[in-house]
Amino acid sequence: MAISVNTMRTIDHLVGVPLCAIVSPIVALTDKIKNVFSRELAEPKKILFIELSEMGSAILVDPAMRNAQERGAEIFFLIFKSNSASLTLLNTVKPENIFTIDASSLGSLVKDTLKFLLIARVRHIDTVIDLELFSRFTALLTGLCGARRRVGYHIFHGEGLWRGTMLTRKVHYNPHIHITKNFLSLIHAAFAKAIEVPFSKIHIPDSEVKLEQAIINPDMMKKVLSRIEKKAAEAGISYTYGKDRLILINPNASDLLPQRRWAQQRFSELIQAIHQRYPNDLILITGSPAEFVYVDKVRFVANVKNAINFAGQVSFSELPPLYTLSDVMVTNDSGPGHFSAVTPLRTIVLFGPETPALYGSVGNSIAITANLACSPCVSAANHRKTPCQDNVCMQAISVHQVLEKVVLQLQEADKAKGR
Repeated sequence: MAISVNTMRTIDHLVGVPLCAIVSPIVALTDKIKNVFSRELAEPKKILFIELSEMGSAILVDPAMRNAQERGAEIFFLIFKSNSASLTLLNTVKPENIFTIDASSLGSLVKDTLKFLLIARVRHIDTVIDLELFSRFTALLTGLCGARRRVGYHIFHGEGLWRGTMLTRKVHYNPHIHITKNFLSLIHAAFAKAIEVPFSKIHIPDSEVKLEQAIINPDMMKKVLSRIEKKAAEAGISYTYGKDRLILINPNASDLLPQRRWAQQRFSELIQAIHQRYPNDLILITGSPAEFVYVDKVRFVANVKNAINFAGQVSFSELPPLYTLSDVMVTNDSGPGHFSAVTPLRTIVLFGPETPALYGSVGNSIAITANLACSPCVSAANHRKTPCQDNVCMQAISVHQVLEKVVLQLQEADKAKGR
C-alpha cells in the first residue's frame, strides 16, 4: 500500500526532527576530521540534485542544472521512483545518473535509501544540492551521503522547518522571487570561491530563466495524432488536424495539495462555454489513468459531444507530442502547467493556495489568481500544509475569467499557425 502524503509528513516530523538533531553534530564532526586530512574541492565536479516529490520541479530546476553543466560539472539526480519520468522530458540528466527511491511502502523506502547512501559514495559525489524546502528526509540524505560540499536552504533567524545543521553552504530562500531563480542561487553557492552569510549575494536576471524545448519524435507525434483522430471518430466527431483547434482541459491536481483544485462543476461549465464559442473544435479532458473516473464526471456533467475523456490515453513520454499538437490547455496549478513549458503550447493555469509569482509556469502561460488576503496560504514555513478546507481562492475564479484567457491564447495560437 502506498504511503499517503499526510503519513509522510507525520513521519518526517516525528522521526525527522530527532534524527536531524542526532545526525547534525555527527556530520559536523566528520567534516572537521576530513578537513584535517584534505581540503574541500576547488570546484564541484559531480553534483547531485535532490528533489523527491514534486514532478514540476524537475522542469523548473532545469536552467540551474544546465548552468552547472556549463561550468563543467557532471550532474546527478535523486527522485522518488514514481516521479522519475519527469526527468525524461528534457533529458538533461543522463539515465545512468538518475537515482530513485521507491516510496510505495515503508520497507522499500528504507531499502532504497540505504542503497542510495552507498551508491553516492561509490560514484564519488562531491557536491549535493538539496532543492527541497519542506523535507527533513532530504536534509538527512544530504548530510549522510558523504559529499564534502552540501548546499541547501537554511532558516537562519526565521521561523520555519528546522532541518538540522548539515549544510556547508547555507542559502537564504527568497519568497519574493520565482523558484527558478532560487534554484539558480543554489548553483552560485555551490561554485562560490568564498563563504557568504547568507548565500547568495548576486542578482539573477530574467534572462537566466530560460527553458530548453523538448525534442519531439515525429513518429511519436503521428502516433498520438492517430490516437486522437481514432477517439474522435469513435465519438462521431468530425475533426481535422490543422483546421480544427485542439483544446486540452486538465481538471485534477495531485493529492499533495487538493486545495488547488478548481471545482469539477466549473470545468464542466467551462467546456460548455468553449464549445458554444468554438463548436467545431475538439476538447480533450486529460488526466492520468487513475483519474479516469474524476475526468469522466467532468465530461458527463458538461454533456458536450466534442469533449472526450482522454485520461490515461497517453504515456508520460507522449505528453510533449500531445502538447505540441494542441492549441491551448486550461489546468489547475499542477505538473502539466510546467511540463507544457517545454513545448509551444499556450496555457492558462489557475492558482489559489500558491502564487504564480513563485511557482508560475515559465512557458507560454497566463496565470489566473483571485489574490485573496489569505493567499498564498502554503509556504516554506508551514510544510505546504494549510488548515483551509474551503478553497474560496479557487471558487472565486469565474468561468468567464478563464474563457476570456482561452480566447486570448487561441487568438495567439491562430496567428502562430497561420490559421
